[in-house]
Amino acid sequence: MYVGNTQCVFVLFVMLFFLIFSFYGWFYCQAILSPFQLPAFSRNLRNEIKKGRKVYFYDCGIHNAIINNFNPLSQRTDVGALWENFIIVERIKFLRYNETETNHYFWRTTQQQEIDLVEEQNGKLNVFEFKWNKNAKARIPATFTENYPDSITHIISPDNMESITAFPQ
Repeated sequence: MYVGNTQCVFVLFVMLFFLIFSFYGWFYCQAILSPFQLPAFSRNLRNEIKKGRKVYFYDCGIHNAIINNFNPLSQRTDVGALWENFIIVERIKFLRYNETETNHYFWRTTQQQEIDLVEEQNGKLNVFEFKWNKNAKARIPATFTENYPDSITHIISPDNMESITAFPQ
């Protein structure tokens, strides 16, 4: 009799495990697999893009699967886009973990000047430009700094990413 009860308990445990996983696992998969969007930041300057959106993935592997490119970084032409996706996700996770409420945007003008990430918190702006190559020419467009002079600007590369994600190198 004891063996039968143990088997019954085991079967019930396995069934319960699959029920819980099928319910919570679905939500977890939805969160990981679904892309998210950053809206355009605009304060009604004439040349700012107002309705655009940029799409990112919480898992860069999804991006790779969509474009069917799993080559090493040294053989890829989209390293900058992968880096931007990765660091924006890590920044958002860092802020959420620290329970920091922040609105996230990107900024672009009709002349194709762009800022990768604009964070708005309590009326203050933090502005980020992400560059995979630390030696690449990176600057915040003068159009932005002239119109938003109180914003705090950051140029982020793999060498200084811990300054915004708190991850050691």
